[in-house]
Amino acid sequence: MDVQSLGVVLQAALSPNPDERKAAEQSLNQIQYAPQHLVRMLQIIVDGNCDIAVRQVASIHFKNFIAKNWSPQEIGEQSKILPADKELVRQNILVFIVQVPPLLRLQLGECLKTIIHSDYPEQWPSLLHWVKHSLQAQQVYGALFVLRILSRKYEFKSDEERIPVHHIVQETFPSLMVIFNGLVQIPSPSIEVADLIKLICKIFWSSIYLEIPKQIFDPNVFNAWMVLFLNILERPVPLEGQPADPDVRKSWGWWKVKKWTVHILNRLYTRFGDLKLQNPENRAFAKMFQTNYAGKILECHLNLLNVIRAGGYLPDRVTNLILQYLNSSVSKATMYNLLQPRLDILLFEIIFPLMCFNDNDQKLWDEDPHEYVRKGYDIIEDLYSPRTAAMDFVSELVRKRGKENLHKFILYVVEIFRRYNEAAIEYKAYRQKDGALLAIGALCDKLKQTEPYKSELEHMLVQHVFPEFNSPVGHLRAKAAWVAGQYAHINFSDTNNFRKALQSVVAGMRDPELPVRVDSVFALRSFVEACKDLDEIRPILPQLLDEFFKLMNEVENEDLVFTLETIVDKFGEEMAPFALGLCQNLAAAFWRCMHTAEDNDDADDPGALAAVGCLRAISTILESVSSLPQLFVNIEPTLLPIMRRMLTTDGQEVFEEVLEILSYMTFYSPTLSMEMWTLWPLLMEALSDWAIDYFSNILVPLDNFISRGTAHYLTCKEPDYQQSLWNVISVIMVDKNMEDNDIEPAPKLIEVVFQNCRERVDHWIEPYIRITVDRLRRTEGAYLKCLLMQVIANALYYNASLTLNILQKLGVATEIFNHWFQMLQQTKKSGVRVNFKREHDKKVCCLGLTALIPLPVDQLPVEALQRVFKATLDLLVAYKDQVAEAAKEAEAEHDDDMNGLQSDEEDDAEDGEMGVDAEDGDEDNNKTLQRLAAQLIQARAFRSNDEDDDDTDDDYSDDEEQQSPIDEVDPFVFFVDSTKALRASDESRFQSLTQALDLHNQALANAVFQHAEQRRVEIEKEKLEKASGAAPPS
Repeated sequence: MDVQSLGVVLQAALSPNPDERKAAEQSLNQIQYAPQHLVRMLQIIVDGNCDIAVRQVASIHFKNFIAKNWSPQEIGEQSKILPADKELVRQNILVFIVQVPPLLRLQLGECLKTIIHSDYPEQWPSLLHWVKHSLQAQQVYGALFVLRILSRKYEFKSDEERIPVHHIVQETFPSLMVIFNGLVQIPSPSIEVADLIKLICKIFWSSIYLEIPKQIFDPNVFNAWMVLFLNILERPVPLEGQPADPDVRKSWGWWKVKKWTVHILNRLYTRFGDLKLQNPENRAFAKMFQTNYAGKILECHLNLLNVIRAGGYLPDRVTNLILQYLNSSVSKATMYNLLQPRLDILLFEIIFPLMCFNDNDQKLWDEDPHEYVRKGYDIIEDLYSPRTAAMDFVSELVRKRGKENLHKFILYVVEIFRRYNEAAIEYKAYRQKDGALLAIGALCDKLKQTEPYKSELEHMLVQHVFPEFNSPVGHLRAKAAWVAGQYAHINFSDTNNFRKALQSVVAGMRDPELPVRVDSVFALRSFVEACKDLDEIRPILPQLLDEFFKLMNEVENEDLVFTLETIVDKFGEEMAPFALGLCQNLAAAFWRCMHTAEDNDDADDPGALAAVGCLRAISTILESVSSLPQLFVNIEPTLLPIMRRMLTTDGQEVFEEVLEILSYMTFYSPTLSMEMWTLWPLLMEALSDWAIDYFSNILVPLDNFISRGTAHYLTCKEPDYQQSLWNVISVIMVDKNMEDNDIEPAPKLIEVVFQNCRERVDHWIEPYIRITVDRLRRTEGAYLKCLLMQVIANALYYNASLTLNILQKLGVATEIFNHWFQMLQQTKKSGVRVNFKREHDKKVCCLGLTALIPLPVDQLPVEALQRVFKATLDLLVAYKDQVAEAAKEAEAEHDDDMNGLQSDEEDDAEDGEMGVDAEDGDEDNNKTLQRLAAQLIQARAFRSNDEDDDDTDDDYSDDEEQQSPIDEVDPFVFFVDSTKALRASDESRFQSLTQALDLHNQALANAVFQHAEQRRVEIEKEKLEKASGAAPPS
């Protein structure tokens, strides 16, 4: 298609007639891969006689096509663009990019970025020569535009990837310096000059972001650049041409130049001007920078800030960056000495006014309170906010130089409080009071630790903060709530003051002004955490929750959900009457947030973050009512739609949170409903297609499905759960490209099947052993080797005779047992075992080996029996020692807890699980253990296993608290019973075994037999206690 015909098609793509538009788009799709199509499209983009709308459509199509097709997506894939067409595009785009209007230049710039990132330097070595030549030939704008894109490619590159930067700097920076020098000397420069200087600044920024190129390290070269940057920093921004609208003004070219200059000088100072740097060359540079430039920059920055003091204009971002520089200067003695003479003016006439409520705040508060709330709690906004930078500066000043500054700053704030209190209502400086309250809140950590202020905090709150709960001014009511929340944890000498503040915060949740309601909810979180007597909150809990959900309907914010989580966590089982309503409200809020996030198509959208918060809060509620299984039946219909939708690719952003909810639902529900079983295929599909990174999380609900719904798992054929599990596990286990840590949950799942389905899955033993042996031969990681060997151990415990026959049939029996015994014997220099570090590992191995002992001689020869018997003895002793050590550590923790050193319920629960005796009838502790059971189950999967971590050899680990059928099996009793079975079936074989034992192993055997009998007595006692309704030992 020629250029004229292509123009007609592009014109049709703009047609108001949808049929014409659709036909044009189809035509464009059909011809997009035709030879020279891209070149013709570029011709239309640069044709000044062509309709600008058509040119714009062409530029968008051109950009999208290049982004998608310039580089092949897959390794080995052929490029869809002919090399000759690529060469023509590369030759022409550099020339055309300067000729087109800014709107089209933006699209071509994106194209050029794609091409440079793909082709430079290998496929486009002439690019740098073109830039250098253009700079020297005074074709400045185009050269700078391209050089900016080229330098940005390497902005975040380090080490070897950064090597091209040095060549770029060497070839272009001398010309860049000449151009920069000429531009700053132009009298009454135009806005176009600002655009050129801004490009130079951006090029310099990208080139020095991670490391200063060696060419710039030269003192003379660096000084020449610094003279120019200081020139720009010092000179006033031209008044002529400045836009009147502040929102437009901050993006005006000359203010952008000022911003980039400050940005560069900050970067040089904070990254390369620190004398603490270890590299000698960098230390020399830092010393030179501190001596020659840091003070001069500080002086310029202070002069710039004086513009604010005089009522002039300084963009927020420039103010923020300058305050960051000052912040970094506080800790450096020489810089602080330079700062000191002007510190009071800076602090009280510039910094403090920035902390006060201002006209822009009031305008936003009145016109868009939702946006006011969003900005107030947006971390990204904080990065650009002068107010946040001012707060940070004051905090750093009192932290590093508190002796000289804290007292005078507090006196200044107290004076504002005094003047405010004494002024008549029509003369009260509400905005100054707001700034003073912000300062007090920002310094809370320092004031809580420092006398005499620490002792006066309660008085300060009563005198100056609490009265503002009733202020006629909304922003002061909001600020009072925020400050009260900052100090909620102090020790109130008069509990009435705490109660009054709490009541005021709760009342604030019904305030007519949205920002007051939001700040009150956030403050409430601190009061709930600090509340020692829940009776303060208990009577108003229903009302609180009602107000809370009204607010959630208005605002999507994850911090709101944090407050709810805190309430649920604090009241625990008392939330049961509200659990269903809470889950329903949170589910409704979740769907609203998801719809908002989908509309905005932004991963960082507050709606998306709030959606995650809703799911976390649901998990917290489920955990709090875990001892009430019937509630889970009632809650299930509310949560099922969320799980059904979000266990697909639609839920990738919230997949972990949904899996956690599913884990609770499958663990605590009295039975697994058929509706819950419909989620199994979704888990299998996700694991097969895209969710391998979540395998350890998926393991938890799959375990629950198999262990709590064993009969349905085994008998159902539509769908066939056993087959679907095999399909997924077999693919994962044989995948040679998959990392060990991605595979680790697979053998754990096989263990779940073998242990829960004893005597009912004989036909699956051989297939699972085949893939296990195959993977074991290829595995290097110690932890995965242990897990795979435990599959063999579990198979032996499942059915030793069947498993041994399969191993012999596969011709791997000798290989496997030799490998297993070798792993059992491996120790470090310290004597600690290298493999099977956890109690669970040792127990599984003990059960597997012990299951071999009663086998007849034709299956297990005498020599093999002796080897198995001795290895099991050693392992049982190691297991016994580890259990005793864990119990000892748990008892020590328990003692600490009793002494008041620990009060965390989870610590108590963990102590109980590790075998510490609890008081008989300690119902609270039992409830705590029950509540935490699901978390402990999840710990298996949600905690990582670092096989190289020498510090966790025998510590509590991810599987130690899991519940499984072997929990009821005592390995010592099982060993003795198996040995007795051997003796009963073949006395001579038993005698031969015992006579072959040396004195050491005889002693071990006697000790194990004695311990087994002791365990029998203990187990019998536990059964009797359970039967009589007494609490079992923890």
